[in-house]
Amino acid sequence: MMSQTDAAGEQAFGPGAARLVGLMGRVAGWRPDDFWAATPADVRAVLAGWTESGGDAGFDRAALSAMMEQFPDG
Repeated sequence: MMSQTDAAGEQAFGPGAARLVGLMGRVAGWRPDDFWAATPADVRAVLAGWTESGGDAGFDRAALSAMMEQFPDG
């Protein structure tokens, strides 16, 4: 999957946020308002439950990418 970039060549926020809000809808049943009211720590805590080792190891980019492949949006 190719990332969208902005004019400065940095990864664009919008596409990543849209994927994450969709993921949280599937994983946690969150509506968009729930997602936007949550803190990054809230999102991380929910997603940590999906890693094989539980929340102890944390939830890194690789784990998120693997989950996004398993549960693609669209």
